[in-house]
Amino acid sequence: MMQGKVVVVTGAGGGIGRDIALAMAEQGAQVVVNDIGATLAGEAPAASGTPAAQQVVDEIAQSGGEAVACSESVATWSSAEKIVQCALDRFGRIDAVVNNAGNLRDRIFHKMTEDDWHAVIGVHLNGSFFVSRAAVNHFRTQNHGAFVHMTSASGLIGNFGQANYSAAKLGIVALSKSIALDMERYNVRSNCIAPSAWSRMTSSIPSNTPDERDRVEKLKRMECRKIAPMAVYLASDAAVAVTGQIFAVRANEIMLMGQSRPLRSVHMSDGWTPQRIAETAIPSMQKHFYPLDRSADVMSWDPI
Repeated sequence: MMQGKVVVVTGAGGGIGRDIALAMAEQGAQVVVNDIGATLAGEAPAASGTPAAQQVVDEIAQSGGEAVACSESVATWSSAEKIVQCALDRFGRIDAVVNNAGNLRDRIFHKMTEDDWHAVIGVHLNGSFFVSRAAVNHFRTQNHGAFVHMTSASGLIGNFGQANYSAAKLGIVALSKSIALDMERYNVRSNCIAPSAWSRMTSSIPSNTPDERDRVEKLKRMECRKIAPMAVYLASDAAVAVTGQIFAVRANEIMLMGQSRPLRSVHMSDGWTPQRIAETAIPSMQKHFYPLDRSADVMSWDPI
């Protein structure tokens, strides 16, 4: 499905990104495997051994595919430009971008630091914008292209201790929708995947209580490789009519996620006062309020 296409996959040195890069190559794509090789918190590791991105490139080459490693960060405008330029220099074109790079700085809100906030927003939200922006003029010139962005149920629904991550991931949904609207005239598509899978990112989830341990065991049954087929499909020409959508992928399940729309309306012909809102508007809408659910509460069934 990806024969003749060139794809950039960020954060492709391990986990979900690695499996997406391998699947893209298996389907015929030439792949830029982008990964800075950082720790889960986004910090630079000690330089030793073969970089993670190069290991994935070697694996693709051993299977007869073509790939190149790129260690530039997604978190600045200039380095994101270099990621896209790597595709152009090596393969002469770019057809799709998978914005998968990520980090975590989980902390309860009242203890979250300025650095925790900026570090996560910088990679997830800014990084998705920077790499997409670096690629989009090439897509516009060739009158086609596809973006696949990784969001999360933590942003779509909610989770404890992830204000930075949740805000970034919901911001990515708005970014994707805006790209889809702005670039439709140039046949450029933009969609989101909310993946549920056991990876280095999810391995940091606490497992101190019986409920937490049970949740982690369920997560371990959700393999990273299960996310890759949807990413390949959305990047391919088979998805030419699919844009502006959000899909959740969880083991063998694919879910089309809802987008915010008016749920209930109340009207007062001569206008509202704070007192009338308290007496009439809120009581009439309150039964439709959303509870303080977490993603695990909403997607509470076992992986299928």
